[in-house]
Amino acid sequence: MKILVCISKTPDTTAKIAFTDNNTKFASDGVQWIINPYDEWYALVRAIELKESDPTTVIHLVTVGQADTDPIIRKALALGGDEAIRVNADSHDSFFIASQIAEIAKQGNYDLVFTGKETIDYNGSSIGGMVAELLDLPYVSLAIKFALDGTTATIEREIEGGEETNKVQLPLVVSCQKGMAEQRIPNMKGIMGARSKPLKVVEPTPVEAYTSIASFELPPAKAGVRLIPADNPEELVRILHEEARVI
Repeated sequence: MKILVCISKTPDTTAKIAFTDNNTKFASDGVQWIINPYDEWYALVRAIELKESDPTTVIHLVTVGQADTDPIIRKALALGGDEAIRVNADSHDSFFIASQIAEIAKQGNYDLVFTGKETIDYNGSSIGGMVAELLDLPYVSLAIKFALDGTTATIEREIEGGEETNKVQLPLVVSCQKGMAEQRIPNMKGIMGARSKPLKVVEPTPVEAYTSIASFELPPAKAGVRLIPADNPEELVRILHEEARVI
């Protein structure tokens, strides 16, 4: 079985958020970059678990990015990927990124494509569905459990108000979230071995980008706390009614 795991680079959750160029670009100076947690902890680790059950399984990684994403890919290789492909492009357009991933998937003839449910910086949650459409494959989103019996996948996913179970034939695309697997840390053997694993760089397929970033805005600063004396409930009611307008 061949599995393609989509990997993306995101800022660490502790990074200070700021923007440059008239608020059109994220200020990356001094930012610690990590593998998107949904890609790493759930998509990649579940693929590794499948390989541990069937050693003939091959795990390839794909990312769309420039050379500064190489350390992220190397860490994913250290965790357990067999080889990686980097599409040499810098874009935040979901359709462009999905098109590049779909082209790699077509060339590799993969049985499974795993993505994280979303990235923690843009939270678009759109790549998996687009990739599936471009490949004309079944798509199951928000997966929390994945089991495989031959070529039949049993997938549990979250839905509004509960969960559902799907049975789907390979090949297919799955977006993964909490519950699929447990986070792992690369060991020394994996880190050393990652240095010699193949990381292939390819040029992007010509695709028109449909979106661009006009500007970023930080959320408004929180207002200060107002303390109302316990013996003055009328004032609290007035504020909630006239100022906060919540009652």
